[in-house]
Amino acid sequence: MIQAGKTRLDDFDIKILQLVQFDNLMRQREIADRVGLSAGAVARRLKRLRSTGIIRKDISIVNERAVGRPQTVFVEVTAKNGKLELLDEMKRRFMNCDQVQQCYHVTGGSDFILIINTRNIDEYTAIARQLFLTDGNVKSFRASVVMEKVKSAVTAPL
Repeated sequence: MIQAGKTRLDDFDIKILQLVQFDNLMRQREIADRVGLSAGAVARRLKRLRSTGIIRKDISIVNERAVGRPQTVFVEVTAKNGKLELLDEMKRRFMNCDQVQQCYHVTGGSDFILIINTRNIDEYTAIARQLFLTDGNVKSFRASVVMEKVKSAVTAPL
């Protein structure tokens, strides 16, 4: 049994999570057959997993290349000043930029790691100017352009 915050996850919960991570459109009857529960029990468990935040969202993952957004860039950002209000403003700025797909406040040599998705390098350049050069508190940033996506998992190993 796993403790997830205040919610305890049993083996059935883990099996259900493993299935819906890979296909959140799987019918509850099929999940029930695979895990050995009734469809009603699966429905109740899924409702609890969603209401407790263990399942954060049910989404579709779009192929960036297929929609004309093939450029992914990883950016390490170092702040000039570590005051909380200035770091919070940076977080807000990064969160409000649609091209920033992921943002992590990290330890080590940099303060943030961003994953940015754009149509091309010109769009990235415009975003970089806005986020890192025009707006405040950025000491430095270092970008790495993705040449090939080898693995991009969106599932949690359970």
